[in-house]
Amino acid sequence: MSNSSNPASRNVGPRRVAVVGATGAVGREMVNVLHDRKFPVGELGLFASERSAGKVQDTPYGPKTLQAFDAEVVKGYDVVLLAVSGDFAKAHAPALASAGALVIDNSSAFRYDDNIPLIVPEINAHAFQGGGRLIANPNCTTAIAVVALGPLHKAFGLKRVIVSTYQATSGAGAEGMAELEEQTRNRLEGRPVTNSVFRHPIPFNLIPQIDAFQDNGYTKEEMKVTWETRKILGVPDLALSCTAVRIPTYRAHSEAITIETIQPVTPDAARAVLADAPGVKVVDDPANGAYPMPLNATAQYDVEVGRIRTNLVFGDHGLDLFVCGDQLLKGAALNAVQIAELDL
Repeated sequence: MSNSSNPASRNVGPRRVAVVGATGAVGREMVNVLHDRKFPVGELGLFASERSAGKVQDTPYGPKTLQAFDAEVVKGYDVVLLAVSGDFAKAHAPALASAGALVIDNSSAFRYDDNIPLIVPEINAHAFQGGGRLIANPNCTTAIAVVALGPLHKAFGLKRVIVSTYQATSGAGAEGMAELEEQTRNRLEGRPVTNSVFRHPIPFNLIPQIDAFQDNGYTKEEMKVTWETRKILGVPDLALSCTAVRIPTYRAHSEAITIETIQPVTPDAARAVLADAPGVKVVDDPANGAYPMPLNATAQYDVEVGRIRTNLVFGDHGLDLFVCGDQLLKGAALNAVQIAELDL
């Protein structure tokens, strides 16, 4: 894994860290990232549902006993990472933050609240200053996109953005990956293929729906990319359209992005900007088969960017690029820990 901006060398005191929703795919990755980035964990509390309480979970810190969530207990922690539903976050996050904990919520509950920062540290770490103790973690697709879009916006200005996503089954949690594996096996072995996590069977298929459709014909997932990118980049009127598609891969989301820029832009100029951008790995040698792919982006911290070329519609004010990032890491757990690092 890439460990840029790792705080290991900082002289900081230990923190009491709670992970709420510790049994899920994102919660488990949060624990792994805390350890991998040498976050100064003095005490680690893993909290889950009542049915998981008392079970032992293996972690890089050794075996840890899961605890049932208790708001009064969790209030005593310095950092609280929430990998829970939006309703649960709404019920508990404000009180935890008011008690003094730094609360970083991975749900969509607070992302559109003007008073709550929505942060991707490589892009808008400044939003952490002056904010409260409750911070929203962005949608996974948004986080991956803005790591690439932010530097390009700073250098050339963004006028219009069109995003088409190719999102892995793990975006729907561990259950999504399990359904892909089980139903692919059923398909190959001639057994009936059913679906419960996804609206349609996912093996050997694409589903152009993620989340519920809105009145404007877009899904909520697609609108999240629009709303959140505007907030993170500080461009409330940015013209951005997204089509989100679920694909039969395990992990790492991919995105085809078209931008129209305010200033003239060339592929070489864009590559130079992205090569210096934190959290970005330029993988752009198509002649030799080097471009972003989910297999290579899986379990990596950096977002891969490639296929950088002049857009045939917008000419010298436009680019096309392809982006891949691990949505469980940069799209969720890694970004949350990076936000916590801003408080060290």
